[in-house]
Amino acid sequence: MPFNLPILLTWLRILAIPLLVGAFYLPAAWLSPQERNIAATAIFIAAALTDWADGYLARKLNQTSAFGAFLDPVADKLMVATALIMLAQLGRVDAVAAAVIIGREIAISALREWMAKLGASKSVAVSLLGKIKTISQMVAIPMLLFHAPFFGIDIQLLGNWLIWAAAGLTLWSMAYYLRMAWPEISRRSGNPS
Repeated sequence: MPFNLPILLTWLRILAIPLLVGAFYLPAAWLSPQERNIAATAIFIAAALTDWADGYLARKLNQTSAFGAFLDPVADKLMVATALIMLAQLGRVDAVAAAVIIGREIAISALREWMAKLGASKSVAVSLLGKIKTISQMVAIPMLLFHAPFFGIDIQLLGNWLIWAAAGLTLWSMAYYLRMAWPEISRRSGNPS
């Protein structure tokens, strides 16, 4: 297993997950409800920034690796899924939106793994649509974690709109990836395209 700065940042993102959850379970004497929200928001934003930084540094320092390429999306999906589950439990995000996003992540991860085993991973490479989906959920989740007006802006409402937009983009991008993989799936299963 290689170890370098980009992989360290990815591991730190995974280690931040219990901190994110813990922010909501600290004793009431330690943090007020809004301080919990601020702490969770800060942890999530820091983790999102490490996601950008590890990819940038891996390319810049020529430290890309198969292990890093595997671990990075796993860390992202774990962080997002944890945040969505916490937000659903807190009643800040609709469980349907959370289930759509988490379910798509699991389905597309499985599809990518299967396609890689078939030697056809390029057919399900990350698309611009997938990146837009990721950006919308990475902006929405901190808004939902913060859960208070920000300079007079109702970011809870804005976060809800964005998370539903992310859920819609999630379904759209899943359909796109399935369409891209379909020729290979059809060929391997012996069905005509």
